[in-house]
Amino acid sequence: MVTSTSTSTSTSTDRNRGRGRAAALRGARTAAALALLASGALVLGAGGPQESSPTAGAPRQVPLAAQQEQAGQSEQSGQADCDLYRSVPASTEDGPAVKAVKAKRSLVVGIDLNSYRWGSRNPNTGQVEGFDIDLARAIGTAIMGDPEKVVLKAVPTADRIKFIQEGRVDIIVRTMSITCERLEQVSFSRPYFTTSQRVLVPRSSPAKTMDEALNGATACAASGSSAEEELKTRPVKQLITVQNHLDCLVQMQLGKVDATMTDDGLAASQAAQDQTVRVLDGEVRPGVMGIAMLKTSTDLTARVNQVLNDYYTGGSWRRAYDTWLKPYLLDDADRHWPTPR
Repeated sequence: MVTSTSTSTSTSTDRNRGRGRAAALRGARTAAALALLASGALVLGAGGPQESSPTAGAPRQVPLAAQQEQAGQSEQSGQADCDLYRSVPASTEDGPAVKAVKAKRSLVVGIDLNSYRWGSRNPNTGQVEGFDIDLARAIGTAIMGDPEKVVLKAVPTADRIKFIQEGRVDIIVRTMSITCERLEQVSFSRPYFTTSQRVLVPRSSPAKTMDEALNGATACAASGSSAEEELKTRPVKQLITVQNHLDCLVQMQLGKVDATMTDDGLAASQAAQDQTVRVLDGEVRPGVMGIAMLKTSTDLTARVNQVLNDYYTGGSWRRAYDTWLKPYLLDDADRHWPTPR
């Protein structure tokens, strides 16, 4: 199934991880690929999950019941009433929300087309691909039973919650951090990836630390992102917000911003695209990513949690990580699978 829409032109711990990303730059793609990647974003038709190379061994399996028990004891962000790991128990049952989705014969999944290796169009093949794309297709196919009933729809960073609340998408699989504020607006699945905020600067910048890069600087972040919230607490000279995080990279290329803050995985992907920028050591706001849905779609959230559990224990999560992200994050997959503490 193919529908169409348009979005704006695309522009978004340690010391060892910083060195790993810097090393990844030397073999990364050039900025020419960025120009192709940042062409218009379109809603995409359905497609089945892509098979990744099964080079990695089976991941460490964590029973979902144990995860949920741990999640119930977890306190995140310093707020006892806000547990970023808590979600509804996994289930294979079709409740009202799942039945409604099946009745309209398509599951609409909000995705990103601006994040290299997460969700982007391959300029050589024209195919949409990445870690989140594999996950989105796996979830959609598991719930609908037919890959042709999965519709991928491009969603700007700033509009993710609005698209859910307005019913323009059924779920969002788009590097979306779970936060206490967002938990009041939408429902989230159990976390599926750990994250933190990192800073990119031009290679010509003398900055060696995050503080040096941001103090008195013109800094950029995607509107509505965790990075924007963090930058509001920093002594920057000016905060520039854009619809999609990749717009910040374009602003940096044009010399209009001194630094960009974004999720660590997205920072690594930007540095992989453009060898004229680098990721600084240091990170802030450690957190987790999840899949967002309407707060009233409890049974849909439960179904997504079941798919996530199967996706991980079956080895697909690790294979997707090794295929799309490990060449640039340079960490073992288990480091990024969220386990409640």
